[in-house]
Amino acid sequence: MALPAEAYLWFKSLHIIGVVVWFAGLFYLVRLFIYHVEAQELKGEVKDAFIKQYSLMEKRLANIITTPGMVLAVSMAIGLLILQPSWLYERWMQVKLLFVSLLLFYHIFCYKLMSLLANDNCKWTGRQLRALNELPTLFLVIVVMLVVFKNNFPTSSATWLIVGLVLFMAVSIQFYARYRRLRNT
Repeated sequence: MALPAEAYLWFKSLHIIGVVVWFAGLFYLVRLFIYHVEAQELKGEVKDAFIKQYSLMEKRLANIITTPGMVLAVSMAIGLLILQPSWLYERWMQVKLLFVSLLLFYHIFCYKLMSLLANDNCKWTGRQLRALNELPTLFLVIVVMLVVFKNNFPTSSATWLIVGLVLFMAVSIQFYARYRRLRNT
């Protein structure tokens, strides 16, 4: 039984929606981890209240938004690959799938961190978590460029300028966070 012609468009639309939801969740989840770790420095009832609230927010975000977004993105991607199996032989798709696999490991690792935080066993610092929070941004940029450019991935000076700008933004965010921390101490 053949699927209707618009099936491709449905899979693609739902895949994009899933990716947006998944990434929004991943970006915010690790930000909550940062707040959770920093709340450890508070005292007494305030600390307990913040820790409890961050744990609740992390669980809800991961289970109600982030993971369903991942499931939607991955399941619709499988649908797209069933409709276009020749993509699996293309280098851009193979590299994209490698980065998606790394992103899936990142997602699973976030659950590990969430468990460590919930059990007060997390040894990660806010600074380390801030650096970790940049990883999905890098993956997103690479995957989007692979999808847009496919096998004609640009290597011109304009490409390296854009890469430089992205790196500059990531470093600037780190410096600003450090400046803000130092200013508040």
